[in-house]
Amino acid sequence: MTPVVIDGGDRRCVLLLLELRRLITTVPAGTVIHLIAVDPASPLDLPAWCHLTGHTYLGPVRGERPTHAVQVAGAAVLTDPRSPWRPAPAGP
Repeated sequence: MTPVVIDGGDRRCVLLLLELRRLITTVPAGTVIHLIAVDPASPLDLPAWCHLTGHTYLGPVRGERPTHAVQVAGAAVLTDPRSPWRPAPAGP
């Protein structure tokens, strides 16, 4: 299966997490996502976010630009749509 690619350009990691969160809701479990991210915080933030949510951080991917691989989990923890680094608030 070909990875889905998010080109984060020069956006900050928090904006990339918002986009990653949206994308993950549209793809099946097991999908591998390559996130191109030049933000220096990405190598720390992405593994931490994966640990929080249950998705699998597969590590850096060789290429011309800094890229990280994430595999979508089937039973992941949902995060807050406005603050993807926090678990989603409990609903009624």
